[in-house]
Amino acid sequence: MEIALADLVDIIGGELAGNGRQVIRGIAPFDAAGPHEITFAENAKTLKKIDDSAAAAVIVPRGDTYCVSANLVYSDSPRLAFARALHWFYPKTRPAAGISPRACIGDNFQCGRDVSIGPAAVIGDKAAIGDRVWIHPGVVVGDGVRIGDDTEVYPNVVIYANCCIGCRVIIHSGTVIGSDGYGFVPDGERHFKIPQVGIVQIDDDAEIGACNTIDRATFGRTWIRQGVKTDNQVHIGHNVTIGENSLIVAQVGIAGSATVGKNVTLAGQAGVGGHIQIGDFATIGPQAGVTRSVEAGRVVSGTPEMPHRQWLKVHRIIPRLPDLKKRIEKLEAAVKNLTGSDDTGQNDNR
Repeated sequence: MEIALADLVDIIGGELAGNGRQVIRGIAPFDAAGPHEITFAENAKTLKKIDDSAAAAVIVPRGDTYCVSANLVYSDSPRLAFARALHWFYPKTRPAAGISPRACIGDNFQCGRDVSIGPAAVIGDKAAIGDRVWIHPGVVVGDGVRIGDDTEVYPNVVIYANCCIGCRVIIHSGTVIGSDGYGFVPDGERHFKIPQVGIVQIDDDAEIGACNTIDRATFGRTWIRQGVKTDNQVHIGHNVTIGENSLIVAQVGIAGSATVGKNVTLAGQAGVGGHIQIGDFATIGPQAGVTRSVEAGRVVSGTPEMPHRQWLKVHRIIPRLPDLKKRIEKLEAAVKNLTGSDDTGQNDNR
């Protein structure tokens, strides 16, 4: 594939400074880009090296002027423009429409136009799939499941009965949607199972990473709202709601009935307790343990959660605790020698 630089700029957006007839045949990272490839630079370190780059063109931040010989594309977001270029050079390919003869299709299946269903896929009774949906091999779609247009479900995903998946959703391999929530009640000797009769609803343009587990609600729905992106190995408990455009990074766990606002970021391995509310635009740091609700716009870290700046101070003290303990013990011994008393005002919890 090749395209004139000016035509590519029309596609990815930005302002061209240089030779618009330059042929672009590929895209590459800054240090690897060759004479027919476009790349991007957005930090001071790479921007200083533009003249050293062999790239045919470099996407740079709008606002500054660079006196270099390279072709430049000024953009409000060089990384976003670069991603758009990646989409142009690497368009998604998909198999021809059709249902594999080795797929198992239930009764009263409603199938949209141009659907692709791979071998060993199982489609339950009364399931409904929209136009151009791509079901990869080995996917199980339960009874009564509804999937919107242009959604792609990768191999070995399981979608339990009656769950609802929106349009343009991507679900990666190994994910389980709609398994039972973790609900039990003691009956004196054992734990009696509470039936989980709700569903999972995933709205349009969400992307669910590999090996996620999203539990169905006890009643009502576990709700993943529009534009949410989850990383791999995320667990979302029953009746959780995650607001629009939130990012849930790898190995996050969210306990039942928690509510996460819109545009929230939960960093890797963070844990959120049950029935907690995370406000809009909040950021939860990596490995944080959130035990109380977090106000909108707050940045918290640590376990239990605390303001991020406070956590940074605490984190610096932790490695010094053994030395601090020895110093306290010496001070206690010195006090004892001076006073002849064992009472240092400290509880003996050592």
